[in-house]
Formats: sequence, structure tokens, C-alpha cells
Amino acid sequence: MAAELSGNNDLAGIREVVDGFTGTDKAIANDCIKVLSEVGKQKPELISEFVNEFIIRLRSRNNRLAWGSMMALATIVDLAPQAIFKRLSVVIAAYEVGSVITVDNSISVFAGLCKADESYALAVLPLLINHLQNCKPKEVPQHAERASVCFTRENAGTFIEVLEVRLPYLSKPGKVRVEKLLKKLYMLREPR
Repeated sequence: MAAELSGNNDLAGIREVVDGFTGTDKAIANDCIKVLSEVGKQKPELISEFVNEFIIRLRSRNNRLAWGSMMALATIVDLAPQAIFKRLSVVIAAYEVGSVITVDNSISVFAGLCKADESYALAVLPLLINHLQNCKPKEVPQHAERASVCFTRENAGTFIEVLEVRLPYLSKPGKVRVEKLLKKLYMLREPR
């Protein structure tokens, strides 16, 4: 269904799916958020206007809606950073209590916000850095990769410091992934 909606740029169909997502039938809502997050992966512009519906559902007692909504936000953060940043406290609250999938995708949301605006980065970059300092070692490679979209010359040193400290505690494949990111960061830090 997501491929069909995306392929046809079917806004009316997407609105019907959003109606199901925001409705009271749990099974239908669960199916609808799956469709919406898949549409977001293919054509995020088709779901970006529903940013507030996704943010509201981050507080849902239905875990499937909460993590699905964070997945959708991760796909549209480049298109709707202002709306997401405006409700940052809700996103942070979901990150703090969310499932593994919610946390994974919140890292993408935080990184997208940092990338979108320097003033957003002032508020959000410390969250990313703190997360990378304290998350489980097995999460460091994936979460650092998700954060890499916001690597800049200005913040490269901070990321290098954190990743170098975590490096000895990673598995061999994790070290390879993080070393690749460190090379990118070293290049960013070099004077031009």
C-alpha cells in the first residue's frame, strides 16, 4: 500500500491512512502507522504535513504507535525541523522512556535537528553527545552513524573525543564502523 500511495502521490489516500492512524481502533492504527512510516521512507514530503499527529502519538500507550511515529519523524525531520523542534520536549520524553526502536529513531531526529539549524544544534547536540557517552557499547556504531549527518568542522572534536573513549569497548565489527566515522571526523577537523 505504501508503494502504491507513494508511486501515485496519492494525498487523498494518505489522508485516509492518517484518519485510521489517529482513530480509536488499535489494529487499524497499528497498520496505518506502518504504512505511513514506509511512505516516509519513500517520499517524506507526502507525510510531512502530519508532523503534529506523529508528535502527539509519541505519548501513546500503544508502543507500536509511539515507535512508528518516531520512525515517521526521522523520515521528515529535514522537511519539518521547526515543527519538531518546537515540540522537542515531547520528543525527548519519548526518547527517555521509549523502546529500542524509538531510541534508535530519536537519534536520527536529534541529528536531523542539529543539521537543520545552528540554534537547534545548541539544544540538541548535548543530547546526542551524552547519549553516545552513555549508551550500551553495542549501540555506539549504529547511533554514531545516525548522528553522522550532523558532523561539522565545529563539532568534529567533540564527536572524536567521545568515540575515541568508547572505541576500546566495542566489538571488532563495531570498531571498524566507528573507525570509519572517525576518519571522516579527522578530515573535517583538518584545516583547509
